[in-house]
Amino acid sequence: MPRRLSDVAAFAGVSVATVSRVLHDKPGIAQATRDTVLTALDVFGYERPQKLRNDRAPLIGLVLPELQNPIFPAMAELVVTELIRHNLLPVLCTRTADGLPEAHYVEMLLAQNVGGIVFIGSSYADAGQAQVKVLRERKLPIVLINAADENLDVPRVCVDDGVAVQQALGHLRALGHERIGLILGPVGHVPSARKLAAYAAHAEERGDLGWRSLVAHTIFSMQGGATAAVRLTGEGATALVCASDALALGAIRTVRKQGLKVPADVSVVGFDDSSLMNVTDPPLTTVRQPVAAMGGAAVAALMSQINGHVVPVDEVLFDPELIVRGSTGMCPAG
Repeated sequence: MPRRLSDVAAFAGVSVATVSRVLHDKPGIAQATRDTVLTALDVFGYERPQKLRNDRAPLIGLVLPELQNPIFPAMAELVVTELIRHNLLPVLCTRTADGLPEAHYVEMLLAQNVGGIVFIGSSYADAGQAQVKVLRERKLPIVLINAADENLDVPRVCVDDGVAVQQALGHLRALGHERIGLILGPVGHVPSARKLAAYAAHAEERGDLGWRSLVAHTIFSMQGGATAAVRLTGEGATALVCASDALALGAIRTVRKQGLKVPADVSVVGFDDSSLMNVTDPPLTTVRQPVAAMGGAAVAALMSQINGHVVPVDEVLFDPELIVRGSTGMCPAG
């Protein structure tokens, strides 16, 4: 699709005439407006005015583990929007099944003198010891959102996984469910470990010493959720709490293959509130992450570092919200 000045103008929120004036380096334009248009020109691949070509917006890397889980592109979109508002140019780096590892992306970003990196659902510790050493030596601004690993020395923005599990369990207990299964990501995945800790504390408070048989670790995919659901329903679970919406959808599919109904026989709760979860069959009860607030907090922490301020490395936790839809119901009698 050919580039058009009207696209740049719409992106920057100005008129085509204003874009043209910036392109030709005409006077009489406020600096904030000029900066916004210049960033938009960078995004659409236009050359800046000759004397400004060495004054491009700083590149900011966005490192994601994948794009198949809708929560990651949703979070990335919000972060990108915030970065552009600050006249920063985002570069998306995502690991795919046949793609490049995070270490390679970090090396590429460092070679471009990147101004900062936001890791979403991953961790700079995954990049490798050599890359981590360089990141620390350069004191590059870094922010982690829902980091997969423990990183105690960088700013972190996270949803409160413990509260998410408490909300889901409270909802299901109120519906009469006693045998509640938990489907998590791989062992060692920090958000999953935090959900497990909350689940274990809840079970032990109730005197349930057999809770471990109702926990399944798997890969974050629909197939992973399907496989885990087979085992947990075999253990007598009448409800399943899942660590992602994709896991929940896989669980629903396998419950139906067993000849059972959702929620008449088995209730299912997801996590994230990804796009379209309100139009699945049945609409998915899930725990919503406040992605807008989290993305804004992450960019604010990044901007503070870029501007030379000392940013606390304490973890900033955001409360999730239980969204009740049609995939949960009263525990079946029996």
